[in-house]
Amino acid sequence: MIKDNYELAVLFSGGTDSLALYALATAGHHPDIPRPRRIHLLHMLNGMSRFHDFPRNRYEVGRDILERQFADGARLPRNDMEELDMGRLFQGLWLDRYEKLMPRYNGKNLVCVACKLAMHARAILYCMENFLSLLLVGYTKKQNYFPEQTPEFMDKVSELSAHFGINTIFPLYEECDNELVTRHILEDFGLPSTGGGERKCLFCQTLSTATEREIGHYLDDMVPRLIDYLEKRMAGRVREAAHCFLPGNQGEG
Repeated sequence: MIKDNYELAVLFSGGTDSLALYALATAGHHPDIPRPRRIHLLHMLNGMSRFHDFPRNRYEVGRDILERQFADGARLPRNDMEELDMGRLFQGLWLDRYEKLMPRYNGKNLVCVACKLAMHARAILYCMENFLSLLLVGYTKKQNYFPEQTPEFMDKVSELSAHFGINTIFPLYEECDNELVTRHILEDFGLPSTGGGERKCLFCQTLSTATEREIGHYLDDMVPRLIDYLEKRMAGRVREAAHCFLPGNQGEG
């Protein structure tokens, strides 16, 4: 059971779904998200994106609109947007050795799966460092054509989080199965309800025909490595942690 006066984290891209999660958590208007004392909005930097001001501008606009909706300012949870670099993890999980990795997974392009996995790993690290036990993620069924927004991926990253005592949930996955639902939530709060809040990633719209079988196979290979990495990072064994993901020209590591 979630205790009063708790804090939570939101994986925040600046897009409509993560903005809706931020609004619902702020207001406490969702049965799975009691209003917290503080919201940590975690925005990930993968080193492959453009238009870097978009997510922070969307956050600041959303924050100002939400603040005006509460007559008593003390009722509004404290909130901060944290930019976290996960580019090295992204490289280690895919880019450094994709020529060797792709044949293992039926030649499928898993670049976006690797990127999202790196984001989740970095979020887990942040949550452990800041004693947070709840992470909200705005994946939705309407976008399950993305390989990283499939039940296979969500189940595996939830298990990874649980290994470290963190509950990762996807409160909008079933509810926002249609874009109109997300728009309704945002417009009900007076928030922007169309795109424009996300950075534009180099790999955005990259074709992948990966099935859940290939996604699951990849995650089964990489999650144990990430567990090893995160345990070493939290133990302060930085040299050993770095060797979990050596650059591609230095061997498998």
